[in-house]
Amino acid sequence: MALSTTTKNRAVWGVRILLALAFGAAAAAKLAGVPLMVAKFEAMGFGQWFRYFTGAVELIGVVLILVPRTGFFGGLWLGGTMVGAVATHVFLTGGSPVPAMVLGALSALVVYHLRPASFRTA
Repeated sequence: MALSTTTKNRAVWGVRILLALAFGAAAAAKLAGVPLMVAKFEAMGFGQWFRYFTGAVELIGVVLILVPRTGFFGGLWLGGTMVGAVATHVFLTGGSPVPAMVLGALSALVVYHLRPASFRTA
């Protein structure tokens, strides 16, 4: 049984809202200077400017993914951010990259469903 277009649209909006909540919380923690975030970014060795930069990147992604006309680009933006997060976990900080992989997969789902008509096959 195929899902209706309305059901698909609602599901994609649900994923977009979930991503906005997750990335919004992460950005707020970074920008507010939560001690765990400060310690993580200090351990990376890039300095605290990178924490602010990463928080701003996530916040931009939240706005992009929630605006109907920019949702596709928001998915790309946040997916790219998660590629960097996975690489950071694997090569720099350790820890599990699985949460970043899940958020990246959800971002890819949004990108797929919101892709422009010129990207679709005939």
